[in-house]
Amino acid sequence: MSEPRTNDRIRASEVRLVGPGGEQVGVVKLEMALRLAQESELDLVEVAPNSKPPVAKIMDYGKFKYEAAQKAKEARRNQANTVLKEVRFRLKIDAHDYETKRKRAIGFLEDGDKVKAMIQFRGREQSRPEMGVRLLQRFAEEVSEYGTVESNPMIDGRNMVMIIGPFRNKSDVKADASAKRNAAREASRAAKHGQPSPDEAAQPAVNEAATESAAESAPTEEK
Repeated sequence: MSEPRTNDRIRASEVRLVGPGGEQVGVVKLEMALRLAQESELDLVEVAPNSKPPVAKIMDYGKFKYEAAQKAKEARRNQANTVLKEVRFRLKIDAHDYETKRKRAIGFLEDGDKVKAMIQFRGREQSRPEMGVRLLQRFAEEVSEYGTVESNPMIDGRNMVMIIGPFRNKSDVKADASAKRNAAREASRAAKHGQPSPDEAAQPAVNEAATESAAESAPTEEK
């Protein structure tokens, strides 16, 4: 993707200007837009060149490029870390086996991995694809708290396949796990030194406040 035109490289005679805070300035001459950007010690960046007139925004272009590069890097990392896990069903699966596979799929989604749900048809079962669709749709609904359908049920040879993507990516899962480990270490360290945990330390103050509030609201005896 080519970089947008900036500052003196913008060729339009006028632009629809967006200010540094996202405010709509309106259509102005290019000279005025450049002057406003210069006064703000920022850049004028053509963000929608095909609009008539083109849309230009006043911004720190160096910072914008850096943040865009970081987002792209993070997206590539998440994509590379996402694993496609497979859960296989039979069309006439019993309730216990189904529940086991459902829980396994939820575990995969919670870990930030995609799930490939596959039904393996046997013999004449291939003539009843609607039963496979119903089973996979039911499965999708029952894991919808953890992921969403990315690829609807489709026939793949003797199988029917559906892809479910997780709501949370690998980075979020790792960050949560790290936070929980740190909290556990803090609690263990506090217990070792005989100190109350943050929740326990806050409890006396809460109780004291509740006692004071009750005392204030109690009726006073008239003399």
